Amino acid sequence: MPRHNRTGKGVDQRGQEYEIGYQPDWLRRVKVTRKLKSGRQSTMQLFRNPNGHREASPGDKIRTSVSSVAEDVDFEIVLSDPDARVTRITVTYELPAPQKPGSRRKKKPQEIVFTLENGLKPPREG
Repeated sequence: MPRHNRTGKGVDQRGQEYEIGYQPDWLRRVKVTRKLKSGRQSTMQLFRNPNGHREASPGDKIRTSVSSVAEDVDFEIVLSDPDARVTRITVTYELPAPQKPGSRRKKKPQEIVFTLENGLKPPREG
């Protein structure tokens, strides 16, 4: 039987705090990818499940939420996976570009990519 979701925290490349709601027996880690002002791409681990092993079956549904008040990010993923074959979910989240007052040129929205990964080891024996 699956266990109730847990809550964790993480900090991204810009030092912004995030709250992660996750299934303790499915989610191994969350990575965040964003473009830097230089044009390069930066990927870092936002959150890692403190348990290295599953304690129970993750169940038929995958449920994960990511939120950050400072970054104006808030979403939840609920995915049916009755055969337990989903190993990675990628979410591209669009943030509105900050506009300078009086500017006529519209800036492009910013994208943040969140990668949710499975891969926890089976339950410990004994």
